[in-house]
Amino acid sequence: MQRFSNKVALVTGAANGIGRATALRLASDGASLLLADINEAGLEAVAEQIRALGAKVAIKRFDACSADDCRTTVQAAVDHFGRLDILCNIAGIAWAEHITEIREQDWRRMMDINLNSVFFLCQAAMPHLEASGGNIVNMSSASGKQGQAYNTAYCSSKGAVIMLTKSLAMEYSKRGVRVNAVCPGSVRTDIYKNYKFPTVTEESLVQRLFSPLPIQAEAEEVAALVAYLASDEARYISGADVSIDGAQTAG
Repeated sequence: MQRFSNKVALVTGAANGIGRATALRLASDGASLLLADINEAGLEAVAEQIRALGAKVAIKRFDACSADDCRTTVQAAVDHFGRLDILCNIAGIAWAEHITEIREQDWRRMMDINLNSVFFLCQAAMPHLEASGGNIVNMSSASGKQGQAYNTAYCSSKGAVIMLTKSLAMEYSKRGVRVNAVCPGSVRTDIYKNYKFPTVTEESLVQRLFSPLPIQAEAEEVAALVAYLASDEARYISGADVSIDGAQTAG
């Protein structure tokens, strides 16, 4: 039996990268899905793949900078499928800059997408997840677990996601909702391929951002961890910040 049969999942950032891989993994395990992303063309392409797997899917254009969009996206999943069992907050952005060069609008956009959207989606989803005995998997990062040069904004946003996860897990521990965070290191996605450091950097500090293993994770490997945490097999895991970073944060 597929482990997500009769389950409904909402996946943000589903048009590419880890979000896309997560949507496909959940669908292959029997979930019905509401896919959310600002990239509508990318959403439709992923939806076609999911339909080919025989799973039910709907899409919604989603602006992570909008609290109203967070609320209406959750409601869209419930309206379409009648319930919500799993929320996967995967939409995110990443960039590096010297702290003195970070513009206010860029800082605010980082926080809106990486942190505030997670809060507003969780807030809107909680009543539905409590009704279904569901759970949340938030996407944090190895950058949320260690200080990193030139990553002030990104580290701040992802570290806050970890503490939001732990706080919600505690608050809902007796109400039947589990909340966990996944903390990837280097993953072979478009975000990683397009990631650039400031022109003037200390090379020894930059090297601390990478795993000691001579490989990167694939998006599908991170998706497999998300699927495990979202499943009943992980029923005793809540409030965890689970690393998948090739020992990057082990030391």
